[in-house]
Amino acid sequence: MIKIGIISGDGNLPLYIGKSLLNKNYDVTFLSLNNKNNKFYSNHKIIDINILSIKKILKVLEFNKISHIIFAGSIKRPGIKDLGFDIPTFTLAKSLLLEKKGDNSLLISLKKYFESKGYIFFNWTKYCKELFSIETNLTKTKPSKKATKNLIKAKSIYKIFKKLDVGQAMIVQNQLVLGLEAIEGTDELLRRCSEYKRKEDNGILIKFSKQNQSNLIDIPLIGLSTIKNLKKYNFEGVFLQKNKCLILDKIKIIDYADNNNLFISSVDLN
Repeated sequence: MIKIGIISGDGNLPLYIGKSLLNKNYDVTFLSLNNKNNKFYSNHKIIDINILSIKKILKVLEFNKISHIIFAGSIKRPGIKDLGFDIPTFTLAKSLLLEKKGDNSLLISLKKYFESKGYIFFNWTKYCKELFSIETNLTKTKPSKKATKNLIKAKSIYKIFKKLDVGQAMIVQNQLVLGLEAIEGTDELLRRCSEYKRKEDNGILIKFSKQNQSNLIDIPLIGLSTIKNLKKYNFEGVFLQKNKCLILDKIKIIDYADNNNLFISSVDLN
């Protein structure tokens, strides 16, 4: 059996992936970048690692005979002053970490680095389909005609926006784009755009993947906090790109949406 190491950043996405693979009888070890999160991984195999020393990470992978790896959870980009004083780390920093490129390009480059060392990125998305938005309508509430018109507008903008290595979300109301996600994140986007809303309809959120986005290490996701903010700021609901967006706490999210007359739907955007 292959041994899988999940290099685990902040958040509970690594745990969801790990549990899904463990239920399918894979040998999984969590390689934790933040020991404050270790409470998530109780009763599981866990090893503390430090992103500031690539040499030590490679040693841990080799010692534990881990051949396949997964990156999951948010990872803070280190500065030059933070890095460990070993040659592999500085080599990686010079070629990857300090380049002025977007997160998706950076993660793809990081993936290539580990592959050059002989490690295989495990395609967990193929085996964890239950974590994705695959149903056309996840909720009892369906999108209104106004929401559908907003979606048509969003699709026309998406054809251009997806080519940029920026955000993964958009808000449309009255067939007008109120905001495109940048570095602030989806929840802040909802708050910001709520100030520009008019009365004709409640507006929608769209979550999507970027063009040429890695399907292994930088995947759009939606959590319960975003659904609660849809309610807080009086939006109608959210369209997720089918088979491309992760839904964490799916049962809780659907229950909350159903109880608050919000829709969650999956659509093909291409």
